[in-house]
Amino acid sequence: ACAVLGIDGQLVEVQTDFNPRGALPNFTIVGLPDSAVRESRERVRAAIKNAGLQFVNKTYVVNLSPADLPKQGPAYDLGIAVGVLSATDQAPIDSVQDALFIGELSLDGTIRHVQGVMSMAMAAVEAGLKTIYVPVEDADEAAMIGGIDVIPVPSLGHLVEHLYKLSPIPPHQIDLEAYLTATDSYMGDFEDFADIKGQESAKRALEIAARCRRSDREMRVAGAGEAA
Repeated sequence: ACAVLGIDGQLVEVQTDFNPRGALPNFTIVGLPDSAVRESRERVRAAIKNAGLQFVNKTYVVNLSPADLPKQGPAYDLGIAVGVLSATDQAPIDSVQDALFIGELSLDGTIRHVQGVMSMAMAAVEAGLKTIYVPVEDADEAAMIGGIDVIPVPSLGHLVEHLYKLSPIPPHQIDLEAYLTATDSYMGDFEDFADIKGQESAKRALEIAARCRRSDREMRVAGAGEAA
């Protein structure tokens, strides 16, 4: 999995411990997860069952490492699900090595769009990973980086079939020139920071806000109270 800090990605290792002899069924996520990450337990449980796989109702502990880095948002769903499937021998461990799994899970197992995929893909390339699995909707954004195989995955069931080589999904290819031309055409009516002289700190702050999908009114120093 991967966290996004400002506009930079930082890889997060999903460690899964499965205890089939646990006295009481339990599913715990540690490593400073926020509410959306903690709620992934129910999304993962339902998605695995609805994908036709087995969710063994025993004891799981999922650690998102590094433990001192806050984890926010639903982008960890797919990585957690793959960790659970690997721990219960429902996904080949050798196929999930050197790979990054990104995506929010619907209850039916569909993999949904998440924010910050480009930053995550850049972090994966810098770390030397070979493959990144992303929602179909985010494949173009991830493929812009280059240097890594981008696998667009529509659902958890499709992912498992791909990992077992039952129904391989080809790496996503993008016509970068056409993609950038279309983007430039869309952005033609907007102001460009290149036209602003100086104000580097202000421009940097707005770039970070745009990447995080926050408005300038929401930007504030931690502990400074409510936004103006």
